[in-house]
Amino acid sequence: MHLTSLLKDVTYGEKKPILTKLIENDATKEIRIVFKKGQEMKEHKTKFPITVEVFEGEIGFGANNITYVLKRGDIISLDPNVSHNLIAAENSIIRLSLSMKDTVERVQKVNL
Repeated sequence: MHLTSLLKDVTYGEKKPILTKLIENDATKEIRIVFKKGQEMKEHKTKFPITVEVFEGEIGFGANNITYVLKRGDIISLDPNVSHNLIAAENSIIRLSLSMKDTVERVQKVNL
């Protein structure tokens, strides 16, 4: 068992979103992404499905030439190999669920 919090030790990065691995077990990897208003994760894709939940704030989630406005409580899932980007319309906390086959390091390299 592992107990964690989306709200504990939240830090907003000055230049880029801050990623924190919250949970990793046999079924999933859960990551918190903290965006300051205006910060972006540039266009990227993964070989695995993902699920994104907006815990706090509002983001623009671009995929398939459409930008979806996601607000607190919204959840979106994405199939493998779909290019997507995220931009924060306001300070936001995002929960990203990854496949066990995916890596946290891949996500951390998106804005490098």
